[in-house]
Amino acid sequence: MNVATSKTINFRAPATKQALIDHAVEVSGMNRTEFILDAVCEKAREVLADQTRFALNRQALQRFNALLDAPLEHNAAIRRLLSTPAPWER
Repeated sequence: MNVATSKTINFRAPATKQALIDHAVEVSGMNRTEFILDAVCEKAREVLADQTRFALNRQALQRFNALLDAPLEHNAAIRRLLSTPAPWER
């Protein structure tokens, strides 16, 4: 990470949570900062990926709806994927 572009994040944690984090840090072989940043960024990506509400202007909404309504192009990989039972159906 570029030191010139990095920022400091300070927070307090209960001793039990810090001990848990430190144990995981020790097992992972990372330092505490790397471990916490990786974990927080992973959670942030998960939260952002779960967003189900988004706003579009009228033109973008029409294009989005047209794409949803359009038939699938012939794509062997998609056809194979859609014809394969899900793991919980096997």
